[in-house]
Amino acid sequence: MITNKRLLWAFCALGIFLASCQKERVTTDEFSTIQSPAPVFNSINRSATNFPETFETGSKGAYAAADVTLVTGSWNLADALIGSTTSDRKNGTKSVRIQNSGTVTMNFNVVDGASSVSVYYGKYGTDANSTFEIWASVNNGSSWTQVGTSVTASSTSLTQVSFNTSFSGNVRFQIRKTSGGRLNIDDIDIQDNSTTPTQDDHLTMGNPSGAVTNTSFPNNYLMAKQQYALSYNSSKGTANWVSWHLSSAWKGTAPRCDCFTIDNSLPSGFFRASTSMYTNTGFDRGHQCPSEDRDLNSTDNAATFLMTNIMPQSPNLNRVTWVNLEDYCRTLISAGNELYMIAGGYGSGGTGSNGGITYSINNGTITVPARYWKVIVVLPVGSNDAGRVSSSTRIIAVDMPNTQTVNSQPWGNYRVSVDAIEAATGFDLLSSLAPSVQSVIEAAVDNGPTQ
Repeated sequence: MITNKRLLWAFCALGIFLASCQKERVTTDEFSTIQSPAPVFNSINRSATNFPETFETGSKGAYAAADVTLVTGSWNLADALIGSTTSDRKNGTKSVRIQNSGTVTMNFNVVDGASSVSVYYGKYGTDANSTFEIWASVNNGSSWTQVGTSVTASSTSLTQVSFNTSFSGNVRFQIRKTSGGRLNIDDIDIQDNSTTPTQDDHLTMGNPSGAVTNTSFPNNYLMAKQQYALSYNSSKGTANWVSWHLSSAWKGTAPRCDCFTIDNSLPSGFFRASTSMYTNTGFDRGHQCPSEDRDLNSTDNAATFLMTNIMPQSPNLNRVTWVNLEDYCRTLISAGNELYMIAGGYGSGGTGSNGGITYSINNGTITVPARYWKVIVVLPVGSNDAGRVSSSTRIIAVDMPNTQTVNSQPWGNYRVSVDAIEAATGFDLLSSLAPSVQSVIEAAVDNGPTQ
């Protein structure tokens, strides 16, 4: 967590409201200036089957109580209808509109429990403020228990509210309007409690540089691939950072393809590295998201050999110290964990097998970082992952020199705090987490096992 982060975001939000402002992110001298808007990033965890419910497929034009079949199942809408007028607040073309003391109730259960429930809400038209509550039932609707606290809708803009829960097995939810004017509800989401490993969103823990998929920002260009996400820096010829999720759901027996390939998904005009640009430079083509983290199938493995996932690493870093950390991470998933990892380099000037200090290769088009860093969030397999991170969650952060002597020490000796990496890079790591959690886990240095 970066000091004064809340103030910075508030300032950018105000600027976006007043004008088409852009946030300029200026980092240390070793790291080039990155310019980007300040998008609001919402992490995505594992939703129950067919959720979120968007109400886009439903039709109900009267307030009288009736059942409606939607994508997720059958719902009962009492004193509620599905609205699509300009006065209805909605994310798509439809949302639920509730009047009086109306309810929106699931007639079915989600079967893997729920770790959280969330809804978008807003007041209808020019109606007065209103309040509502979320209730849950674990006995098919025979009795109900309130989840969280009462919520007040005071804005005509949709706002999301989310409550953490701890239901296992069958559970269903109900929304109860309790007072005030008419109310719109949209995009009801339930995060399940399944402990089956899955492939989850790579940016669940945050977007460290506020990267966006916008060609106006070639040095902070977001590339969200199925296998990983990254911020590309065209002026450096490499990623600013690469972020990926790892669980046993990503693992298989596909062979290493060794198929280093130009990433042709980069926009026209962006620098595109090729494998030959590393030839005889004294530096390895170092993976950020490792090949062995993506061996479920040949497509996943080949994606790790795209040159946007590759950076120049000294041979003894790439083949010894860095790979030893990668191997250790895979032992953690074998022990029933899932990991969120973010890695990159900073500064310029590394020492490869040719000796001396090399600041760039390929005639200055590819920067050679002085140091490499990685942050690893370790969680037992579950769901609602960002919501499960606490002050006691294990966070491993390392910062290693890009030199041939790096292997003189084991990887565990290069552990630092997340705060230290933020200070060196200017990035805002783990930004999806609650500030109170960030302040604790980002200041600590891991002292857990290393093998």
